Amino acid sequence: MRLTNKYFSVINNYFLLTKPRVQTLLVFSSFSGAFLAARGVPNVISLVGLLLGGYFAAGGSSALNMYFEKDIDKNMGRTKNRPIVEGKIEPKNALLFGIILILASFIILFTINNLLAALLALLGSFLYVGFYTLYIKQRTVQNIVVGGAAGAIPPLVGYASISNSITLEALYLFLIIFFWTPPHFWALAIMIKDDYEKAKIPMLPVVKGIKNTTLQIFLYSIILLLITILTGVVANSLGWLFMISSLLFGGIFIYKSFNLFKIANKKEAKTTYIFSLLYLFVIMSFVIIDSSIQFMEF
Repeated sequence: MRLTNKYFSVINNYFLLTKPRVQTLLVFSSFSGAFLAARGVPNVISLVGLLLGGYFAAGGSSALNMYFEKDIDKNMGRTKNRPIVEGKIEPKNALLFGIILILASFIILFTINNLLAALLALLGSFLYVGFYTLYIKQRTVQNIVVGGAAGAIPPLVGYASISNSITLEALYLFLIIFFWTPPHFWALAIMIKDDYEKAKIPMLPVVKGIKNTTLQIFLYSIILLLITILTGVVANSLGWLFMISSLLFGGIFIYKSFNLFKIANKKEAKTTYIFSLLYLFVIMSFVIIDSSIQFMEF
């Protein structure tokens, strides 16, 4: 029994290296791209390839992120219990694990889907690890804006995995997540501002203050609404369900962001942060639902 528990603990710690809660939304957003490209329901094998390849790419990138930021993680309350920091996984093992996952992702996507999807997933890993983690994050207050491009890659991977191409409608899905990332992450940054300050990471609330950050969140929420409306116009397979959900939840996002701007405290930042998660899940869900409905109509 003790041996079984030991193996389970090791497996669980490696699983935690992939940041499973974060990956859930990333993989889900890649599925929205797949459904949009298929103009309906993609075949199961392609979806399995996307699920495994997408998770391995994002999970491997997360493992490498934890490896390179282990000294930062130990100084932040949100990350001090991660497996490497607590000594549950050796740093060199985490490094090797991350590299293996990214390579496995490339092989899976190339074999089951296509080369373009595999290359895009690899690009996402490079942007997150090589560009954001190792270069941008500790150098500029706009780190999350630039780094947001990495998190916006999954819909492109999903789209390419089915169509073997990237079109304007796919790029609009990219833009939705790209413009969603700053208000989402800056709300979190307000909540844990002291941690970022302690770790000497130049997040916007630390450098420019909470009031300036809330204004940026509000402005980005307006741009986000416009982007989703344009997505509904450009994507022929999206109909009134996507447009209504975009207007409704985009309007709520703007309202909550404006409240945050007026009040500018951590409590309101938390509600905005939580809603931003729901927002993206709903928007991506209606991309899938609307694409499926269009398929059934034909």
